[in-house]
Amino acid sequence: MKNNLFLDAAFSKQTERPPVWMMRQAGRFMPQYWEIKNKYSFLEMCKTPEIAADVTMLPVDLLDIDAAILFSDILVTGEAMGGDLSFTQGVGPKFANPVRTAQDVENLNIDCLDKLQYVADAIKVIQQRLAGNIPLIGFAGAPFTVMSYLIEGGSSKDFKLTKLFIHNQPELAHKLLAKIAKVTADYLNLQIAAGVNAVQIFDSWALALSWNDYQEFSHRYIQEIIANLNRQDIPVISFCKGSSVFAPIMAEAKPDVISVDWNADLLNIKNALPAGIAVQGNLDPHILYADKSVIKAQIHKLFERMRGTEGFIFNLGHGIMPDIPFDNVKYAIDVVKEFRY
Repeated sequence: MKNNLFLDAAFSKQTERPPVWMMRQAGRFMPQYWEIKNKYSFLEMCKTPEIAADVTMLPVDLLDIDAAILFSDILVTGEAMGGDLSFTQGVGPKFANPVRTAQDVENLNIDCLDKLQYVADAIKVIQQRLAGNIPLIGFAGAPFTVMSYLIEGGSSKDFKLTKLFIHNQPELAHKLLAKIAKVTADYLNLQIAAGVNAVQIFDSWALALSWNDYQEFSHRYIQEIIANLNRQDIPVISFCKGSSVFAPIMAEAKPDVISVDWNADLLNIKNALPAGIAVQGNLDPHILYADKSVIKAQIHKLFERMRGTEGFIFNLGHGIMPDIPFDNVKYAIDVVKEFRY
């Protein structure tokens, strides 16, 4: 790898500056993304290896980041298991056949890796284009987050149906989560076999859970997934909205990196974690709307706080919002790349 900054930091080695990539770095804030998106549906983009590679490469070519992340979606596992998935502009993802009953759970198929082969094909195309310059991150949705979409039938503000499901039918919830966890581990191993250099597990909606429910209905399945990964030389990043609260539990799953939201002091989180676990984050993405002088000051403030820390990857506390100016994102990355400890 010509640029090893990301992998070195992920394995808690000292780096000359923090490596940088950003969640949703290939997305709707880019005019070039819309040039592609206006020609194809979202799922067509995900399922056509050449197009997925085109989108993955946009931030590599236009932003000069230190790691690429596969263009895909966290819900492809739910679809492969039997979910009738669609994406509608302005609405988001929808499952036309939500999972609500024991029979619905029974109907979900765990022997479905062949339906995700397009992801492995995309990874091979992307790695040809990256040509060993920077690492490629693969990813999957965490079982609780995928389950919430399957139960709610789409996005939710309060996760009422999901919470009723786990509280009223906990045994059925565990059966569903176990199925998703098995598929997720197989799926991430498929990505590793295809050539990704790191993987991230996204538990986007973990913050909906109480401490005890997080332990029971999220953490135990992430722990199971990580334990079943072929992770030699492949760093594993664990991310959830709520990591500022749940980081001590997240560490028990033994990821290499915990990605932290912006609600916590990153150095405090790092110092509270076991040695050898790196941190990723944790700039509030809303700062990227601000004047460039503010962006620079906030990044430098974070870097000064983290000065001398081994195992630090710069990222946002969550993904880039679609209306953040492209120039501001590019400027933020330039600020990171110019910094030296």
